[in-house]
Amino acid sequence: MAKRDYYEVLGIAKNASPEEIKKNFRNKARDLHPDNKDSGDEAAFKELAEAYEILSDEQKRATYDRYGHEGVKGSTRGFDNVDFSSMAGFGIDDFIEFFFGGGMRSGGRKGGPEQGSHLKYDLEIEFLEAVFGTEKKINIRRLEDCTTCEGTGAAPGSTPVTCVTCAGMGQVQQVMNSWFGQTMRVIECPACQGGGQKIDKPCRDCKGEALVRKSREFQLKIPPGIEPGSRLRLTMAGDKGRRGGTFGDLFVIIHVKEHKQFIRDGETIHIRQPISFSMAALGGEMMIATVDGPKQLKIAAGIQNGTTQVMREMGVPRFNNPTRRGDQIVHLIVETPTKLAPEEKKLLEKLAELRSEQLHLTPEELAEIELKKEAAKEAAAAEVAAKAGAGAKSKAGKKEEEKEKEDGSLIDKIVEAFRPKNGDEAK
Repeated sequence: MAKRDYYEVLGIAKNASPEEIKKNFRNKARDLHPDNKDSGDEAAFKELAEAYEILSDEQKRATYDRYGHEGVKGSTRGFDNVDFSSMAGFGIDDFIEFFFGGGMRSGGRKGGPEQGSHLKYDLEIEFLEAVFGTEKKINIRRLEDCTTCEGTGAAPGSTPVTCVTCAGMGQVQQVMNSWFGQTMRVIECPACQGGGQKIDKPCRDCKGEALVRKSREFQLKIPPGIEPGSRLRLTMAGDKGRRGGTFGDLFVIIHVKEHKQFIRDGETIHIRQPISFSMAALGGEMMIATVDGPKQLKIAAGIQNGTTQVMREMGVPRFNNPTRRGDQIVHLIVETPTKLAPEEKKLLEKLAELRSEQLHLTPEELAEIELKKEAAKEAAAAEVAAKAGAGAKSKAGKKEEEKEKEDGSLIDKIVEAFRPKNGDEAK
């Protein structure tokens, strides 16, 4: 039977990268592995291994691309002769390392130092603190070496002893059966969990863990212009690692309180500023609240409600570049007075008179409105009457039609009564 194309076997393109080749091999090998009761296929697994051996080697792949199967004939390991019946416990990684990586992987010591866990802290700051930056002291509880046992995990006066199972190595060799015989694999020591030592008398405070949680204070510098939701990182401020490992990091999530006047949009600040009717009409100058304090703003005469004015470089400093700042946008809202003193009312009436503004309707306009109302009423009444008349006419027509039908029926009955019968005609 002709061999399938190796690229087809692995399910990859001709230009696939080495990483893609290895990834596809792993995925397919797990499904086709003879130990897989659901989808295991020994023949397909051998075919897959042969394809991977050729395509994972740069020179063999180049030869195959040029000459096909004939070009690499005899250059594979001959997986057809391999017995897969004793593959129990032999993983795909071991298979790759043994056949394609130069030997069985030994693995590193897993009982060595471990880096500590990273921690998260939520910090809420004021609006202006986010604008100009600040420094905060934060308290967290993190894992540190137990001071009672000085991080050994053993009770005072005692010391950890070397694990007899692994002789202090933290790992042991495990014999495994494979299709080519017995193999050795290095695993974490189950007796000491890879630590290489055992504690006969654990510390009372840390229960033999060598770590306890303690409160610790840190100084955090918050840069100007920081955005809500930003994350700051304090290195080595997280939990202490096991077995003498380094500290993890602390990630501080910044939350910003809302301001009663300012609304932030990136580097821009918006503010709603009410102005009087007189200021809107006459113009002038007024003090406007900014993040830097009150600042002067010139209002042009005749300003309209909803007009915006820009105060340059009065916004939020640019993050990591505080010399550059955004702008402040002032939204001007013209306020109409709701209560007027008699003198104010007279002045406004005089202003309306000077501007020839009509504040009330004239008697003629009121009379015209009344005439229009009356005309509308009459038109509505006429329309109602017309509809009523049409309805009455329609009803009368129906009655007359019914009467005609009734009369016709009566005449028919009379004619029928006086019509000679067959017997009468014979006489």
